[in-house]
Amino acid sequence: MMSVLFFDIGATLADVSFEDDGSLTFRPRPRVVEVLTDLAGVRKGVISDPGAGDAARERARAALDAAFAGQFTEAALLHWGPKTERGIFDGAVANAGVPADSCVFVGEDPDERTVARTAGLRTAAHPVFARASAEGRPVLWTRIGLSEGRGLAELDAVAAGTEVVPVHVASDRLVLAMASERGASALERAGFTTDPRGSVEETAAFLLRDDRPVSAPEAFAGEPPGALAAVESGLRASAAFAFAAGELAGAGPALLSLGPAPGGVYLAAAAGVPVEGIHLPGARPGHTERLLPDPALLSRPGEAPALETAAGFAPGAPSQETVEAVRAAVTPEVMRAHVARVSGAAPLVEGGAHTVRGRHAAGADNVLVARALAGRFAALGLTVRLRPFTWRGHRIANVEAEHRVPGSDGAVLVTAHLDSTGDQGAYVDGDGVPRPYDPAADPAPGADDDGSGVAAVLAAAECLAGLLAAGRSPARTVRFVLFNAEEQGLVGSKVYARAAAAAGDSIAGVLQMDMIAGRRDGGHTVEVHAGAAVAGPAAQASEELGEVLARAVSAVSAGLTVERITGPGDPAAGRSDHASFHERGWAAVAVSENFFDGAEPASGTRQYHRPGDTLDDPDHDTGYATDIARGVTTAALTLAGL
Repeated sequence: MMSVLFFDIGATLADVSFEDDGSLTFRPRPRVVEVLTDLAGVRKGVISDPGAGDAARERARAALDAAFAGQFTEAALLHWGPKTERGIFDGAVANAGVPADSCVFVGEDPDERTVARTAGLRTAAHPVFARASAEGRPVLWTRIGLSEGRGLAELDAVAAGTEVVPVHVASDRLVLAMASERGASALERAGFTTDPRGSVEETAAFLLRDDRPVSAPEAFAGEPPGALAAVESGLRASAAFAFAAGELAGAGPALLSLGPAPGGVYLAAAAGVPVEGIHLPGARPGHTERLLPDPALLSRPGEAPALETAAGFAPGAPSQETVEAVRAAVTPEVMRAHVARVSGAAPLVEGGAHTVRGRHAAGADNVLVARALAGRFAALGLTVRLRPFTWRGHRIANVEAEHRVPGSDGAVLVTAHLDSTGDQGAYVDGDGVPRPYDPAADPAPGADDDGSGVAAVLAAAECLAGLLAAGRSPARTVRFVLFNAEEQGLVGSKVYARAAAAAGDSIAGVLQMDMIAGRRDGGHTVEVHAGAAVAGPAAQASEELGEVLARAVSAVSAGLTVERITGPGDPAAGRSDHASFHERGWAAVAVSENFFDGAEPASGTRQYHRPGDTLDDPDHDTGYATDIARGVTTAALTLAGL
């Protein structure tokens, strides 16, 4: 193989972390070191964007050398800068001294792979496929079937040794993956079935759910339940794909159906195609999920200790001291102030002048909000990290703040998503003609979705800081995480959970809040969703976590009714950031207003994804949000041993 290989770093070679002291760390992704070792003797370089300025490049070079000592030795093959124009790729080819089609760009982002193609380079969506690309062997989206008696662990053992990278576990019988012909052959020899559906090239995979009812024709009425379900699954997938293709009509061959998926259809979308903007009639929240490649996805590292950890959850009521601390720290005044800052009702930073217009992942305010939230956590004495990633050319970050306890058997995570959108609003141009939502110009205050969740996470962190200052000591690590790009298909939480699994992180439980302030028509119910797509220890442990939360709510917010929803039929399964942790086998629940369960009439907000989702919206009830936030905070502190 005479090719020169160029790798992106973030999410491709390594997971990236900025510590609160400004230091940069690269942690190699699963299988990457093995791939690079297998490619010993092949010239290797980097095309990656560490940010503007020489200092950022020097810091990235040092982190690269620390993480991949001896692998990237040709300084002329290290290229730093944005990958939105072909110039950086042309420069890489020139320095390589070989024809463009003898160079391969390896990167997870399909938009960047498309730019590389315009410069004549070959591309690979994952390091596992670098050799296949160099040798001109195609990589295909492939459905992998597991027969009765075969488990995900067996599939993992085979996939980990060949050219296969999973992207989604539909059930214990179906996995969607990227695979070369060589990889597919290895799976088939091991007794798994493969169903190739199309070339990966410069595409990304999505799960598009269709919540419209579907019924099999009467001719199938006598079929066994399993066969009938398969027919209905196929009909739903066809309907969802037809709708999506219609919405994108005129964009060329933008979509490829990858077959039925849980509740909808798998899609492969060409780079730049806005699948996130497709809204099927009657779609419930979270109907679109972006699927990311992860060689470790099948190993589900959190699953083995999940039940053991859950068995150790405190069986009794929370301590009165903790309840009193929560009531004192998590108040309507505190919640309202936090929501005001992130939704534009007050300056983002106290004493500052800037007010937030929206927190959309493509908007300029998103980065400012993430930095401001990191600053608020740091002021509490927590260890803060920014976990950067790229979405459609935008450099954004998850925010993590932690109080670490040495010897902890796992971390308790209190989470929400920091981004917002207003894409369900009505917008017109200067002539009064309807136009699409523009995140750069249109408002997306997101006071409920999910400013309310962000406020609750901040209030919980303040409560913990107060307890620490008073001399209390938790027995478990407590971590506060705000995910980005949730509205784009759970991207931020998937990136975070994927990195946590790769790092061998131990997570005791995840309490995710997604919309907790929307209340109308007298409803005073909080939904607690524990259902997971794949049955097993994670689902069971999540139910135990839900029980801890229910006890906490009873202790601190007695007027709140808890609606616990479990099982694979949970309408929030796969639809909020807790699902990214279920994928890795960890216990997690989603906590929300009465919105996800599909009951009619709903009592949650009427301003979902609209510019009217403000702090002054009549549906926004700060007292209700406070009751929920108190319950979650009490549960988290109880799990932490306080």
